[in-house]
Amino acid sequence: MRSDGPHLDTSGAVPAIEVRDLHKRYGSNEVLKGIDFHVDAGQVVCVIGPSGSGKSTLLRCVNRLEEPTSGEVLIEGVDICDPEVDLDAVRSRIGMVFQQFNLFPHLDVLKNLTLAQRSVRGRSKAEAVEVARRNLAKVGLADRESAYPAHLSGGQQQRVAIARALSMEPDMMLFDEPTSALDPELVGDVLAVMKDLASDGMTMMVVTHEMGFAREVGDKLVFMDGGVVVEEGVPSEVLSSPTHERTQAFLSKVL
Repeated sequence: MRSDGPHLDTSGAVPAIEVRDLHKRYGSNEVLKGIDFHVDAGQVVCVIGPSGSGKSTLLRCVNRLEEPTSGEVLIEGVDICDPEVDLDAVRSRIGMVFQQFNLFPHLDVLKNLTLAQRSVRGRSKAEAVEVARRNLAKVGLADRESAYPAHLSGGQQQRVAIARALSMEPDMMLFDEPTSALDPELVGDVLAVMKDLASDGMTMMVVTHEMGFAREVGDKLVFMDGGVVVEEGVPSEVLSSPTHERTQAFLSKVL
């Protein structure tokens, strides 16, 4: 759990993210098998597990990049699976950072950060630039606003992607293995930015293989395997004393 201050008391509050009995099938292949899961406002919840366990599918169902087969996904109390919901309005409150950086290669860094602000948020150019520069400074890249993605390292591109998501001023951030495509020496700078976001109180759901980050920054650790949540709890406790033998077997290979 984060050590920079008391954990936010959200007792009685509506969770930022709540998943109820979530199923996802691709034909006969059931990838998610009745997931119940929640992230409280201000929490950092890290999701770990082997490849194919359903982690990324769960994350992508949270903002309906994947369409759930059945179940409910509530964002701040709003069921985004309801056909009447304004999905774009809900998504505007959710920042998403992918394994690959998904930057526009033909636009410089500043334009990558201002495009959605202007087209989705309706901000003026001057306002969008001001917000973009503030977030580039936050991720340590204030001096690279005129660079193109091809001229940046993978770690710098991922930090630009984080700044782009932050420029939309989301209520929460989803991270899908944000360091898995990076060379090992570039991982630290991205994790440092994520730690700063956590310290600022950003609600975060993080699919990750970075166990040190989960232990240091996470409020809750969720271990998934075979499309179900096998075990969850305080990260330090799950990582040091897992109770389920499947968790034990996984952690014995990655720690």
